[in-house]
Amino acid sequence: MVNTPLDVPRVIASDEGSIQQDPDRFWGTYRPGVYFGMKTKSPQSLVTGLMWFTQFSKERPLPIRHTCEQGDHLPRYGWLMHNGKDFGSQEIVDKNFTLTTEFVKRPGGKNGGDWTARFTGKPNKKSSNQTLVSLMFYAALDGQGVLEPTLRENRIIEIHGETEELGHFIIKFPRSASTKQSHYLRTYSPGLHMLKDTVARNLRMFPYGANRQFLLGLEGEDIRYKQYFPDEEPNFLVQQVTVSLPFEIEVMFESSSFRKRKVGLNGKELTKELDKHKVDFEKKFESKFGLTKKGFTANQIRVAKAAMSNLLGGIGYFYGKSIVKSQYNSDPVQYWASPLLTAVPSRSFFPRGFLWDEGFHNLLISKWDQELSEEIIGHWLDLMNAEGWIPREQILGSEARVKVPNEFVVQRNENANPPTLFLPIQSLLRDTKSKRNKLFMDYLRHIYPRLQVWYNWFNTTQTGPVNWSYRWRGRDPTINNELNPKTLTSGLDDYPRASHPSDQERHIDLRCWMTLASGVMSEIAQAIGEPFADYQTMYEKLSDNKLLGELHWSERGKMFSDYGNHTQNVALQHPAPPPMPKPQPGKRPVRPPKLPMVRVLTSKSGPSYKFVDTFGYMSLFPFVLEILEPDSPYLGQILSDLNNAKLLWTKYGLRSLSKSDPLYMKYNTEHDPPYWRGAIWINMNYLTVRALHHYANVEGPYKKVALLRYTELRQNLIKNIVLQYEKTGYIWENYNDITGKGQGSHPFTGWSSLLLLMMAENY
Repeated sequence: MVNTPLDVPRVIASDEGSIQQDPDRFWGTYRPGVYFGMKTKSPQSLVTGLMWFTQFSKERPLPIRHTCEQGDHLPRYGWLMHNGKDFGSQEIVDKNFTLTTEFVKRPGGKNGGDWTARFTGKPNKKSSNQTLVSLMFYAALDGQGVLEPTLRENRIIEIHGETEELGHFIIKFPRSASTKQSHYLRTYSPGLHMLKDTVARNLRMFPYGANRQFLLGLEGEDIRYKQYFPDEEPNFLVQQVTVSLPFEIEVMFESSSFRKRKVGLNGKELTKELDKHKVDFEKKFESKFGLTKKGFTANQIRVAKAAMSNLLGGIGYFYGKSIVKSQYNSDPVQYWASPLLTAVPSRSFFPRGFLWDEGFHNLLISKWDQELSEEIIGHWLDLMNAEGWIPREQILGSEARVKVPNEFVVQRNENANPPTLFLPIQSLLRDTKSKRNKLFMDYLRHIYPRLQVWYNWFNTTQTGPVNWSYRWRGRDPTINNELNPKTLTSGLDDYPRASHPSDQERHIDLRCWMTLASGVMSEIAQAIGEPFADYQTMYEKLSDNKLLGELHWSERGKMFSDYGNHTQNVALQHPAPPPMPKPQPGKRPVRPPKLPMVRVLTSKSGPSYKFVDTFGYMSLFPFVLEILEPDSPYLGQILSDLNNAKLLWTKYGLRSLSKSDPLYMKYNTEHDPPYWRGAIWINMNYLTVRALHHYANVEGPYKKVALLRYTELRQNLIKNIVLQYEKTGYIWENYNDITGKGQGSHPFTGWSSLLLLMMAENY
């Protein structure tokens, strides 16, 4: 059952992303985990990409740039413009030079058309003019196909290839005037995750210049792989050019089915097309978001464009099998082979799909390109099994798998993730243009059966101990090395819950997510003419403020809270060490090492069932998902607490956990630093800003104070995110609540890119 697909029509038909059905989107920068790479929306795609390194480097191992790595310590990189379809411009600042990568696609023929990539290098300072850079552009087969190089001396002039979907094609490498030496590699790689290692193993020393210098170059034909893979033909071709600064290199992909090509997409023609796409991007951006009209500076707008562009440029196409487990399987089993088109939270640290992140991503993507957003949501819904479960983390293919620690690979089917896909669906529903759009109504009819099953899965597997309550599964009551056992399924990881996990817990955030889901299901059913009474009744019951208060309002704490078996009297301590061994004559006694820290009770009174009075993001859920009535006294209390600097308010945004909470900024294990225990996270701040905007625009006693909080919080967030980008070159996973500094993984242009919607006030 756990690996049986849901037996209802797929949202994305098996051929919907094919060349025939969607030629304009078939090619793309669908490899978010590399600095630059092109591939198709195909299970066995031709894969292209770029590596580079600086000659005469003294660093060891040789710093070959390829996959996006925080350890590369690049001052800045990311897409500055990307339209999510056929154009992008990225700037990568390395230590000695700045590399600009640009691409344009041109439709034509029956196999996906042409595209050209341009790589431009400029020195960062005058002394960098002596720098020699080796760029290595490659083509690799991820499955079937043929690649054959056309050689001249020591360089590849063209690659002639053929695959089932692309037919015959040519990759051309026009010679650059900056080229000092050329080398190439023709070999076999057992997987896409091994490409860089394969290149590194095939570098050799070649004489250069009159000063007895030596350059590192690829050795050409590599037949040594035959020792290990005797039956395999070469599937990996690399063209290496070593160039001086400044330089400009172009790589052209031409489909042989494109027979009416008047002029090649290179040189002046490429420049003309790039300039046209840049102008079109600027016009569409202002038309969609109106930042210039709102008075933002050119620099602020530049940051907003980069935030959105890196989100769009981080959309990947993955194919593979998840590893899953249910209570009925003694060992993990493979899911069915699945495609997934998805944005990613971070190209460097999380270059794969995460279910709860994706709802936030598509709040922005849907505002820019509704068709693209609908396709992404459809891909996610097609991952649903017969039970109605969607694995929350998608690790599909070797490139994704190599980035994931083993402990996170297996997905368990009792574990949920917030159903955030309802957020962009709700946003699209409330767009008046979408309501008049027949295609969108057809789309809703298409996804509705899967949404029904998903919704029912939550209501049968994630319910709580009393009526109208919910509980996340996945907390471990036996663990003894965590200060507060994590709730990874909630998305908020180490945010404090009941200290002692039990089946009697009631989780406020999950109940609020299900309130949202019920309301959206009712809206969809009404829009497409399906019965909606059951969903509407559920929504009205879950949004009943009186019942909500009975289940989750702590009168003692004056906050919305979880309920469970809880005490604050816990701490991490080292157990007493074993006794010293008896001294041996002539030998110095060896003191036993410290034992790992474990959680202990610091009071004789143990936990008891109560409200978990931990003020933070969790306490805001009825507010941020706009469940509270405009005249609710609960709303008044939250708005009063919101700008209290002793609680969540900072001049950089709302911190995740009250500064006065005992677990504020506490390590959860001996080695795990705090994550959702004080840092400022943009997804929750966005929901807060959105909710404040809502309550500032509906009649009620708190309208004015909501507007006041809205104005100040929005300004604080925008100011700090832009400032940190200017200082560091990146948008970050979260921000320090004391200094405002960006921290965590970077670039993090998943939900942190919601900066743009806050600037545009487009909720």
